Amino acid sequence: MKRAAFRLQPVLEVRRTEERAAALAAAEAARAAADADRRAAEAEAAVAAVLPAGPVSSGAFAAAMVLGRLAAEDAAAARSLATASAEQAELVRAAWTAAAQRTKGLERLRERHLQAVRLAEQAAEERTVDDLVTGRSGRRTRTDGEAAWTD
Repeated sequence: MKRAAFRLQPVLEVRRTEERAAALAAAEAARAAADADRRAAEAEAAVAAVLPAGPVSSGAFAAAMVLGRLAAEDAAAARSLATASAEQAELVRAAWTAAAQRTKGLERLRERHLQAVRLAEQAAEERTVDDLVTGRSGRRTRTDGEAAWTD
């Protein structure tokens, strides 16, 4: 008996490939967001290191303030980049989730198809057994010299 093919199998394979690609992109985006957060934390820690500790001349204090301001601006830019990276990672993760849901939907269709094929095979087998049993019963009745039963 020829098995019915799942016609959406190529689409399912494409969806699985899309899901794997989305998972890799989500992992990369999460890694990039974590790196950006780490760099922002380092930049914020560097701001405190620029400020003078103890008495200094007015020129050194002014220079330290300028450097502190620049370090604070760098830290703010790094934090902004980290926030944007985290938001981008969330969008990529949402795309991965959507791809996984599309794949899951096709997998459910495939399972329904396989279940329908199994049920059809089982019904065909039961019909074959019924035909065999009914045929034997009819032959046995006729060989015993009795007339076959009919409506």
